[in-house]
Amino acid sequence: MDDISTGSLFILLGILVLLSAYFSSSETSMMSINRYRLKHLGNEGNKGALRVQTLLERPDRLIGLILIGNNLVNIAASAVATVLGMRLYGDMGIAIATVVLTLVILIFSEVTPKTVAALYPEKVSFPASFFLLPMLKVLYPLVFLVNGITNFILKLLRISTDDSDSGSLSREELRTVVHEAGAMIPKKHQDMLVGILDLEKVTAEDIMVPRNEIVAIDINHEWKDIQKQLINSQHTRVLLYRDSIDDAVGFVHVRDALRLLSKDDFTKSSLLRAVREIYFTPESTPLHTLMYKFQAVKERIGLVVDEYGDIQGLVTLEDILEEIIGDFTTSMVPDHSKEADTQQDGSVLVDGSANVRELNKEMDWHFPTEGPKTLNGIILEYLEDIPEANISLRLAGYPLEIIEMKDNVVKTVRIMPQFYLAQDSHKAD
Repeated sequence: MDDISTGSLFILLGILVLLSAYFSSSETSMMSINRYRLKHLGNEGNKGALRVQTLLERPDRLIGLILIGNNLVNIAASAVATVLGMRLYGDMGIAIATVVLTLVILIFSEVTPKTVAALYPEKVSFPASFFLLPMLKVLYPLVFLVNGITNFILKLLRISTDDSDSGSLSREELRTVVHEAGAMIPKKHQDMLVGILDLEKVTAEDIMVPRNEIVAIDINHEWKDIQKQLINSQHTRVLLYRDSIDDAVGFVHVRDALRLLSKDDFTKSSLLRAVREIYFTPESTPLHTLMYKFQAVKERIGLVVDEYGDIQGLVTLEDILEEIIGDFTTSMVPDHSKEADTQQDGSVLVDGSANVRELNKEMDWHFPTEGPKTLNGIILEYLEDIPEANISLRLAGYPLEIIEMKDNVVKTVRIMPQFYLAQDSHKAD
């Protein structure tokens, strides 16, 4: 380098520092880029995205290429800076060049370009890939050699290079992505997407209409009573049974009953002939599985049974859809649960038979959903006894007062959500 002028060496040093910044920013931008957005842009034919995708197919080779280039440039810059230091300051120039070059590389070739690349990965990686891709082809033998030696050392250390993350997202990670979308996805759509993800966790038992609330008709009743019940029914499908709901006959569609009536053949025997077969499902069936089964058997309604085959409730396709898109309503005004009545003092009177999951969703509460499904159930489980009226307790952080008891069942509870305490803020209720 003795024949090269000092000015030319300064220019060469500046170019080497810029090249070092290029390799540093390329590495950070390639590793920071959103892989899913990259795939989307690649599917749309974006050339920069396609080049980056090609480079990221083998990230070990990409990193090897960038580090080879970065180290070569930094070593060359160190040599040039040493020569300049000795020319300008003699033997002391070596120390001065080392300190100055370290600061220059740290500021202009590491921190600054990497920060920019982390903030704008697409704007940095797409242009950078234009040079990296042909460079990889030229330096492939060297990159292959370096990666081969590295992989051999990893194998000696019993570190497998095949156990890399596939990049797929778990259900919980997808839920986080949906919530982090912010204004890009409307709140209602976010709730729907999360509802779909949660179908696997929710079972038929969680959403079923309890056995005691099933609207059904005893076929052994007087024919006039049966006619009256069918006429006044608010449901299009009604369950028929003999004496006990455990002896269920089947579902009758109101449309079939009207057809029989139009033909003047509306009798108990003709109604029994119009009965449709019952679809049974275990109470532990996840909702996504139940939805597929409804689709396969062309059903919209079924009875939920326990492990002994006893009928525990009724579930419909509409119940599953409500888990995804929310409750159906004919009013444009949001309607709160009919089982929860907010008082002027901020407390809420709740029916003991209210479903805990529904209360949590509608009132934004945090009662436990694993275990008993009703408010009465979780109170009895917590107390391990049949309580009396006017007893107060704190359950899941909420102060409760049992207002009314009937037939050993909690009928009405006063809940004071304004005094809610998060579970991690106290050790015991």
